[in-house]
Amino acid sequence: MPITVKDELPAIVRLRQENVFVMPQSRAKTQEIRPMRLAILNLMPNKVETEVQFIRLLANSPLQVNVDLLRLDTHRTSDNSEQHLDMFYRYFSDVKEQNYDALIITGAPLAHLEYDDVIYWRELQEFFDWAEHHVTSTLFSCWAAHAGLFHHHGLKRELRKDKLCGVFKHQCYFEHGALTRGFDDEFLVPHSRYGHIDPQQIAKHKELVILAGSEEVGAYLIKNVSGSQVYITGHPEYDADTLLKEYQRDIAKSDDAPKPHNYFPNDDASQKPAKTWQSHAFLLFSNWLNYYVYQTTPYDINLVSQDVRTNNYAE
Repeated sequence: MPITVKDELPAIVRLRQENVFVMPQSRAKTQEIRPMRLAILNLMPNKVETEVQFIRLLANSPLQVNVDLLRLDTHRTSDNSEQHLDMFYRYFSDVKEQNYDALIITGAPLAHLEYDDVIYWRELQEFFDWAEHHVTSTLFSCWAAHAGLFHHHGLKRELRKDKLCGVFKHQCYFEHGALTRGFDDEFLVPHSRYGHIDPQQIAKHKELVILAGSEEVGAYLIKNVSGSQVYITGHPEYDADTLLKEYQRDIAKSDDAPKPHNYFPNDDASQKPAKTWQSHAFLLFSNWLNYYVYQTTPYDINLVSQDVRTNNYAE
């Protein structure tokens, strides 16, 4: 089944070129089923690119998922036209009384700012609290993962001296974890971050479980026991050339910018990088939608606010 978005969303064109089934709302209205309701709070400057990356992963599922794109009332970005945001995004204040089966909160280019220095931090905290009572399962990505772990569990990130950047091997820590079901013993994920939370600090919280990671990157995939919170510190949604674009941006600012690890063929930045993490990314998002959204959310979406969750996967 497809992902459902507004008919005119620019991301539709690119996704259809990739043979990704995206259904416009006009056709979805003819479907006599109860689709999942999913929201994406997109904090990234490049809105369209981020929309394409996440919607692509969500579409690889047998479930019909209606997607709402959200923006914070206090967040403005100069890198996007207000026309695009006004046409395709809804303000947080407009959906406060609504419930969603699932929510994705993207990363943000705020690596070196303290949370209190983020201009929209107070509203984002309100959004985090709102999601706990209006969303069955929330997936926090990269910067949002560290921000969510700080807000909900008091885990403060540290900043690495050097940027963790590249494509890294990971291992699953539970043989039969629902989110990692079907994963290979080792799998690849891109990372691009300075933030780091010591896995030993995470492990002290009994309500949190580290499902996957490595010695090099630390904790990659974390969830709370109920599955209402899923934290991803990497970027499985990245395109093949996303790290390349970031590297070109960084090298233009400093000749000492680190080259992405295990990314360019033969470590040669003049060669075209390959996408080696897509299968894992599709499977991760499919597992999340299946086990922690579809099988957990109440049929009556109005009951989400009553914290009705029918399944608890401990791992």
